[in-house]
Amino acid sequence: MACCGITAQAQITTTPYSKTAYGLLSDNVSSIQRSMGGVGYAMRGGRIINAMNPASYAHVDSLTFLWDVGIDFTNLWSKENDNHGYNFGGGLDYITAHFRIIKGLGASFGLVPYSSVGYSYGSSLDNGSETRSGSGGLNQFYIGAGYEPVKGLSVGANVAYLFGTMSNTTLITSSSTSYFTRNMKVRDWNMQLGVQYTLPVNVRDRLTVGLTYQPKKSYHGHAWGTTYDSQDSKVDTIGYTSLKGNYQQPASIGVGLSYTFNRKLTAEVDYTYQQWSKAKYSPIEGFESSSMQFDDRWKLAAGVQYTPNKRGSYVGAMSFRAGAFYNHDYMNIAGNNVRDYGASVGVGLPAPSGKTTVNLGLEWRHRESSPTQLITENYFNITLGVNFNELWFWKSRIR
Repeated sequence: MACCGITAQAQITTTPYSKTAYGLLSDNVSSIQRSMGGVGYAMRGGRIINAMNPASYAHVDSLTFLWDVGIDFTNLWSKENDNHGYNFGGGLDYITAHFRIIKGLGASFGLVPYSSVGYSYGSSLDNGSETRSGSGGLNQFYIGAGYEPVKGLSVGANVAYLFGTMSNTTLITSSSTSYFTRNMKVRDWNMQLGVQYTLPVNVRDRLTVGLTYQPKKSYHGHAWGTTYDSQDSKVDTIGYTSLKGNYQQPASIGVGLSYTFNRKLTAEVDYTYQQWSKAKYSPIEGFESSSMQFDDRWKLAAGVQYTPNKRGSYVGAMSFRAGAFYNHDYMNIAGNNVRDYGASVGVGLPAPSGKTTVNLGLEWRHRESSPTQLITENYFNITLGVNFNELWFWKSRIR
């Protein structure tokens, strides 16, 4: 069996693993953060947009309006038994903005991915064939604010509109043609709270700790199944049900610790925990296994960034990044947990004029199931982000 599939919405997905439940989950990382292994809970700065922790919005340059746009390009190599697959995909990842309201109070808004589904693979049957495919995903349009009530301590919150539709289809072709589709449509609100505290170690060094919390809640929307058989040419809708009370998002906690040395080198370690094993999920009868279960998701990430001299030569003003992560995912497939790990490097290239930065990253990622290796996947990702720093609030002086 060879797997392939491309979606180009808020996140690239090219894996049959994404057919499980809500698909692959996102952590709202920017191109900068992805080049650092996906860290960000303790990241703060006046020229970055950190949607991972809304408390970071309190720190933004007073005269600027930031825009950040991210694009991904992916190569995938997969293996199942003796079968090999290869695919290429690409698409828009996110769009975010950040600006200052008053001293100590900043705001952000943007469109970021929540989850994504995308795959297509097939197999032969007696006198026919079977094809499985899926597409769609969930996105979040968020608005957030961060405030620094006392020096060093900032708090913040994101409020998001969660929306999207996911479809998983099985097409069987023999003497007749029939298909079965599982659909889920979400229209809901989401919330995330964050806090950061920075402790100056000395004049040029600082230690920052960050914490985020997303509460447990039921999704709002509907799920249903669709069936069709060419022999009777009739499309039937079955199992139409409300998501409320039947499909849940678990509580999520993120904690990070970063240290900046000599205002040049920053290192951060993050930990994410989501109790998916306690989240309710009601499979559609006839489409999904009634014994479907989730595992608790946890992720450990670490990353570094080094900027030799922001006010020196062009090379000195470049930022060099590296990171790694390990993710124990929420998916449980026939008693097998899905996990992935990877490493990344990147560089921030200042524009010749102004404060705009082009962020280029390279990432390798490996995904497999355990203890039984169902499908083994290797990804090579190229991430491109452009951080526009505009002097929108500059006041001209009349002489």
